[in-house]
Amino acid sequence: MTFISTRIITADIDRLIDFYQEITGFPANRYTEDFAEFRTPVAVLAIGSIRTLQLFGGEGVASPAANRSVILEFRVDNVDTHYERLAAYLGEALVQKPTTMPWGNRSLLFRDPDGNLVNFFTPVTPEAAARAR
Repeated sequence: MTFISTRIITADIDRLIDFYQEITGFPANRYTEDFAEFRTPVAVLAIGSIRTLQLFGGEGVASPAANRSVILEFRVDNVDTHYERLAAYLGEALVQKPTTMPWGNRSLLFRDPDGNLVNFFTPVTPEAAARAR
């Protein structure tokens, strides 16, 4: 088994696509007006509008902007550089400035427009770097 992607369901797909293009620098692959993907070398972040829920059994299977248990994590070369680039853009969405965690990652936490928690992190200890390979 190979874990391939995470999908966010949103009521405002254009806003979320614009946000993830800005923070990641990756272009969105927009397949329909209701579905897009951001392909990284390791995994895919997919974004679907609430209209796609009809294909999965109806609106009751997922609720947009209701997540409070998942963190979307992106390993970056230098989290402090990304913070400097994004601080003004993130504004009130910033949760935590770059902080070194006990497990050896330096992390920047913020929320996307739907409230999903996003973590940009850089392994900064030899142990953390070894786990990231």
